[in-house]
Amino acid sequence: MTPRTTGSVLIVTEADDLHGDALASTLRKHHALNALRIDMRDFPRENGTFRLGEDGSYRSLSHVLGLDDVTSVWWRRPQPCAVPRSARAEDDAYRQAESDAFLQGLLWSIPALWVNDPGADRTAGRKIVQLETAYRAGFSVPETLITNDAEEARSFIESRPGPVVFKRIGTVRGAFTETRLVTAADLDRLGTIRNSPTVFQDYIHAECDLRVVWVDGIEWTVRIDSQSGVGRVDSRLDTAVAFTPDRLPASVSKSMTTLMGALGLAFGVVDLRVGRDGEFHFLEVNPQGQFAYLEIKTGMPIFESLSNLLVYGDGTVTH
Repeated sequence: MTPRTTGSVLIVTEADDLHGDALASTLRKHHALNALRIDMRDFPRENGTFRLGEDGSYRSLSHVLGLDDVTSVWWRRPQPCAVPRSARAEDDAYRQAESDAFLQGLLWSIPALWVNDPGADRTAGRKIVQLETAYRAGFSVPETLITNDAEEARSFIESRPGPVVFKRIGTVRGAFTETRLVTAADLDRLGTIRNSPTVFQDYIHAECDLRVVWVDGIEWTVRIDSQSGVGRVDSRLDTAVAFTPDRLPASVSKSMTTLMGALGLAFGVVDLRVGRDGEFHFLEVNPQGQFAYLEIKTGMPIFESLSNLLVYGDGTVTH
């Protein structure tokens, strides 16, 4: 394959992000490219400038050389700018808004291949949006209620014929929160959802779980033998079980293509649960999901696929 251009690849993520490190290493190994890295928390400690004139536009950050040569961007894990705090909250809010608007505008204005487009990435990260879109794409989606109303939650839980799980609705990084079965003790604490809307969903008794890394039409599918370990409810809790390469049935693959196209995502990590009846149930898609451990477990060249997408515009891997 021929590179789209001779420009640079930019990775926007936290400085300590292992996925960013792995992609940078893959770009050096397979494409002899040294990626640019930006942790948005470095601004406004570092200087930034945008200039537009008769000769066109110019972008710079004092700690990153070559922004105007960027031709593709992995919008991996953007963060708010780290604006120093003062004694006046209203001043802090103003400076935060101005700094975020500047840096986001500086980056988003780069005419590049975006993986993912920042607007699509943000919208697709909303669970209500992705659940509705998955349903319209033809996926089976467990019966779901998302609410901050304790009585609505109680009524839903008591009306379901089987167990119900609950989980967070947000995607902001923080302490790990597992998906859990609702217990009698949880019913006594439903009032706490008033200020923290929560997802309640039918529990699917599973044969296995699937995690699919979508690279612009290429499905890197991993079967997780979640029911043989401690991660029966949440497959992320046990990486000691078997992880094996798999393929999606044609009908499920079609729904996947429809879903990701409707969400406008070139990349995403999709969680599916295969029920005991053989049905493939959609759980969620994370545009910034973790997948390095899947490559380690299976040997599938997922990072190479992503690097090919950023360099060639095509994630196909040929050996």
